[in-house]
Amino acid sequence: MRAMILAAGFGTRLWPLTEDRTKPAILFLNRPLIAYSVQYLADNGIRDLIVNLHHEPESVRAVLGDGSDYGVSIHYSFEEEILGTSGAIDRVRDRLAADDFVVINGKIITTIDLTEVIKTHREREALATLVLRPNVARERFSEVITDDLGYIKRFAGFPKASEESRQAPLMFTGIQVLSPRIFDYVPRNQPSHSTIDVYPKAMAAGERVMAHVSSEDWFELSTLARYIDVSCTFMRKSGLNRITGNGSVIEPGAVVADSVLWDRVVVEDGARLRQVIVGDNVRIPAGSTLERAVVVRRDIVKDVERGEVVGENLVAPID
Repeated sequence: MRAMILAAGFGTRLWPLTEDRTKPAILFLNRPLIAYSVQYLADNGIRDLIVNLHHEPESVRAVLGDGSDYGVSIHYSFEEEILGTSGAIDRVRDRLAADDFVVINGKIITTIDLTEVIKTHREREALATLVLRPNVARERFSEVITDDLGYIKRFAGFPKASEESRQAPLMFTGIQVLSPRIFDYVPRNQPSHSTIDVYPKAMAAGERVMAHVSSEDWFELSTLARYIDVSCTFMRKSGLNRITGNGSVIEPGAVVADSVLWDRVVVEDGARLRQVIVGDNVRIPAGSTLERAVVVRRDIVKDVERGEVVGENLVAPID
């Protein structure tokens, strides 16, 4: 069985961390985020992988190479323009058309049992099986409507926070198992999106698009707020209050709490950081006080979209 990892997005909501790399190549707990998806697939016995690329493609190639360090083989699919979730698989359909295959986002960390998902998919003879989970916090993830038999009926809008008395809505995790029959419904040679252009058409034709609901651990890191909040969750589980990358130095007298320092960061004496993400090669000047912010070097940023330039750094708020 093969798998495709979707890694072509711009990572706009993670800017400025994605100024010089694509979202799946950002560091999480001192590892590239996409490495967790690669390891997850390898741990579930899937070692023939395809990774699609667009924004800063070399940032992914540099951390994954040919996949041999992870015990997998990787084929890269570069997209001149972003093709969308189903346009991406259309471009490599010749590599996926022989057997069921897995598609997974390159921005998640999970312990969901993929073997059970594949079993569900094959037992139900489904065209597609999407892994869903309860959206207990009613975050901004589109709601997926299912029936009592586990069939997906439609894809809805974001849940309303005011509906707290209702059962938690279901959301898509970005993990799915697909039959090669899916290509009967995927438009050829053009951008397209599974939940808009493919699944509704397949369901209207009577195809089985199934839900596999899981409550196992799943974390998605597509925003700065989720990045720092999930980092803090993992830190607390490990008894830590900060993550410090290779070559980073916290000088005596500096206070760094619930923060993530990437590589070669220097936090000078007297600086105080709380819930701050600090990019590579940044020096935080003495006496600085920062909270709930991201800091990168100004010289890697082409256009300052938001935030404030402070000396050699760009400081942007985490909303």
